[in-house]
Amino acid sequence: MIDTTGYAFVTGGGSGIGKACSLLFAEQGVRGLLVADLNLETARNTVAEATAAATNPAFRAEAIEIDVSLEASVKQGVEHMVKSFGRIDYCVHSAGIPLRSYAPVASASLLEFQDLNRVHVQGTFLVTGAVSAAMASQEPKPVDASSPERGVVRGSIVNMASAAALITPPNMVQYSAAKFAVHGITKTAAIENAPLGIRVNCLCPAWTETPLLRQTMDAIPPLNDQTLLNGIPMQRIGTAKEVAQSAIFLCSTWSSFITGLALPIDGGMTIF
Repeated sequence: MIDTTGYAFVTGGGSGIGKACSLLFAEQGVRGLLVADLNLETARNTVAEATAAATNPAFRAEAIEIDVSLEASVKQGVEHMVKSFGRIDYCVHSAGIPLRSYAPVASASLLEFQDLNRVHVQGTFLVTGAVSAAMASQEPKPVDASSPERGVVRGSIVNMASAAALITPPNMVQYSAAKFAVHGITKTAAIENAPLGIRVNCLCPAWTETPLLRQTMDAIPPLNDQTLLNGIPMQRIGTAKEVAQSAIFLCSTWSSFITGLALPIDGGMTIF
């Protein structure tokens, strides 16, 4: 079993990749889990499923409502986590909104550009900053007591970027710009936090089977089950669990010498 026995904070944990991460954390032995989502009901459903799947006898989970685009809401969520569980060992920031339009930059929607930046960019900035501050104030732990040369760790943050942060697909400037910014925030936080024993990485999934993807497909008819496969050598889309497995790896001590990474989970899409 991968080494994740601490306390996890997951945003966007009510559905999709965030839910998959929450359930996998429970399966892999975390002691505590806070599921944060704009939709409190779905967060509570995830807590129920995670509790049923938990393997740690000491496991405890809670759900809270959070709007990652609001500073006060993010601070309240992080403070709740620290007060209730004592520390944050792992943070997976997965909260996001779907793409709603498909147009070249010359006619792209300013309103959607602003909405995506408010949630994805501002949200990542707020969550990464608040969690970094909380982790910096908590006691470090040895990465591996039997290998002191591996140093200490205060926590690990994993942000959700996208394959669109590594390549530039046409007609998606609002989404690509937001995810490039998530990548940039991650790398900045990684270099600043490294001396403190805090690692910060991001995941870059290609199209992944989630409710947000289906909402995007409903809004944009050119995106369908066939066209999504264009440019993916493996000729399928990803699963939320595949992304979650990479997130848990980057949270664990198995990745203790990895920080500032933008990891593609894309069936080969970004090879080109």
